[in-house]
Amino acid sequence: MRRDAAGLSTLLATTGVLHFAAPRPFDRIVPRSLPGSPRTWTYLSGVAELAVAAAVAHPRTRRAGGLAAAALFAAVFPANVKMAVDWRHAPPAQRAVAFGRLPLQAPLIAWAWRVSR
Repeated sequence: MRRDAAGLSTLLATTGVLHFAAPRPFDRIVPRSLPGSPRTWTYLSGVAELAVAAAVAHPRTRRAGGLAAAALFAAVFPANVKMAVDWRHAPPAQRAVAFGRLPLQAPLIAWAWRVSR
């Protein structure tokens, strides 16, 4: 497997598993405007990450998987914004994590796009 695809697949799979193993931090950043339970959204996004990781891992589905990963990274951006807003008065280290996630989405989307090509 290509290294860039392997790395992206590993990142997505790890994060997907974390949505089930330790869901509480993900629940906290689900935007309140979404209907239903935050835990449902946490589990749905975990399933999506695992499915996209599998698609990226296989050469036959890699193009679609890379495009799906780019879309997924864009779709979770509102959760990162919520985290930054919620943590704007947190201690400096937490604030740095929350605000650091915002610009990180752009290189993640670019990485997914590269894998899709």
